Amino acid sequence: MTFMHLKVLLPFQVFAEKTDVSRIVAESREGSFGLLPHRLDCVMSLSPGIFMYENETEGEVYIAIDEGMLVKSGQEVLVSVRNAIGGTDLNQLRAAVEREFLTLDEQEQSIRSTMTKLETGIVRSLSELHHD
Repeated sequence: MTFMHLKVLLPFQVFAEKTDVSRIVAESREGSFGLLPHRLDCVMSLSPGIFMYENETEGEVYIAIDEGMLVKSGQEVLVSVRNAIGGTDLNQLRAAVEREFLTLDEQEQSIRSTMTKLETGIVRSLSELHHD
C-alpha cells in the first residue's frame, strides 16, 4: 500500500510530520475535499476549519487550522497555515476555530479599516498642503 508524507507547517515551527498517511480531508472555499496517495498533484487554498488525516497507528486525527495552503506533489503533502490546534473532540476543535481563527479575521478587518482611515487622512492632509 502507498502512503503520503504529510507535513503541517506553522510560521515558526513544524506542527506535525507523518509518513504513513493513507487519506486527508480538508476544507477550501469551494467545500471539503479528500486526498488519497494516488491523486494527481494539486495546490489548494485552505479555509479555517477542521483538517483530518488518517494513518495506521493513530487512526483519524483532527486538527483545527487557520487559513493556509496545501500542496500535493507526488506522495509529499505540505500544509502551511498561520495557526493550528490539535485535539480529539470535534466539537471542541470546531469551537476553537470559531473562537480563535475567526476572531483574528475580525481583528484584521478592524486594523485594515483603521489603516485605510489613516492613509486617507494623510493623503487629504498632503493634498491640502499642496494646494496651500
